[in-house]
Amino acid sequence: MTVETLLGRQVGDYDPPVRGDPITGERYYSRRWAQAEWDHVWTKVWHIGGMVADLEEPGDFLTHNLGRESVVMLKQEDGSVRAFYNACKHRGYRLAWTEVGGSPFLTCAYHGWRYAPDGTLIHAQDPDDFPGGNPCGRTKLEEIPCAVWGGFVWFTMDRDAASLADWLGPVGRQMEQWGMDRMTRVMALKSDVPCNWKIIRDNFNESYHLPTLHPQIANVIDDSLEDTIFEIYPDGHNRMIMRGLKPSGRYDTADILEMPLAQALEYWELDPKDFEGRASQTRAAIIAKKRELGRARGYPHYDGMGDSEIVDFHHYTLFPNLTFTMWPDGVQLLRSEPHPTDPERCIFDHWFMAHRIGDSDVVIGPMGPTPFEAVERETVIFGTRSLGDVADQDLSVAIGQQEGLHSRGYTGGLLANQEKRVQAFHERLNDMCGIHD
Repeated sequence: MTVETLLGRQVGDYDPPVRGDPITGERYYSRRWAQAEWDHVWTKVWHIGGMVADLEEPGDFLTHNLGRESVVMLKQEDGSVRAFYNACKHRGYRLAWTEVGGSPFLTCAYHGWRYAPDGTLIHAQDPDDFPGGNPCGRTKLEEIPCAVWGGFVWFTMDRDAASLADWLGPVGRQMEQWGMDRMTRVMALKSDVPCNWKIIRDNFNESYHLPTLHPQIANVIDDSLEDTIFEIYPDGHNRMIMRGLKPSGRYDTADILEMPLAQALEYWELDPKDFEGRASQTRAAIIAKKRELGRARGYPHYDGMGDSEIVDFHHYTLFPNLTFTMWPDGVQLLRSEPHPTDPERCIFDHWFMAHRIGDSDVVIGPMGPTPFEAVERETVIFGTRSLGDVADQDLSVAIGQQEGLHSRGYTGGLLANQEKRVQAFHERLNDMCGIHD
């Protein structure tokens, strides 16, 4: 079934019933909940550790810190990637301290133990001074499952976890058509945000907030309820699809042509005057022009994508904490992870990966025109600079919500039907954590 036939409909297979569990305030600030989530969620699911493109030579590594745990991922001689806990087997000192690095071996700065990329100890000081004999060649770092997909290196702390392909399920197969493995990360911002990680998740699991927090998108993205697709998959992942390059059908201005829609028409060699008073018809016209002119104008990736994918916005949320907003020419990643010690804070990532368009050295991303060059992750002190216009708007309510969830006046939430993905997310969390308030 195509996106066009799905729009405005709910398909039974992707619209499962929910129980209506109360979404209590305690889960957003209690250490009981934070510990349960660590034990039963964070240590059981797949996580993105970094970009494959940063691993060029054997011995190159990525590190990712999650909560108080740290994982190092190393490129092997055969080109594969393996992941290990980032702790020396001698006395536990962390081995890798940069997010991206490279060396023929990992060296512990405490006592000089050295490990090969496959995790094997290859040098120890005074190796014969150990009760069990020389530990070199017999001692290895603790390895955990690792996989490469979509241009990312993934890991899980669950040695019995399903494969990454099985965990992604149909969502992974759908997302492959954007060709993320051929994209370049051109923006990577990280910030310590004063709210629980689930507040950000709730926000990206619904579109109910768009008219109030993001009114600027109404003239170019159709956020009307009846023209939006919401899907919930059995594995906990979900998808929302919104029509792009078309004014919102929510308002009586649905046929009023404004910027930047008029600019998009001109870019694709269409005359904006032909769409005055009928802006709701721009989307179909631009799809046709993208098909006609796309490859010649530097968009060969359109050849492997459906009509909806080259013009609409597909929002995928992978349980529990990854949101991919698929643009026609790039992908926005929005991730919230638990703070190492404070359940009322989280680590927020905002990345943008893009295709090169022709020979242009600039792409259009969440921060506007952006140089087309690979970047490493940059830490931003929350509130001192932008994390992206839309992300700033989303996070503008985070502190107030974190405070309000402590109130006796908050008794569990009253959600609209279109917020069903929020409800389903919390019920899955309840079941995994074994907590039903």
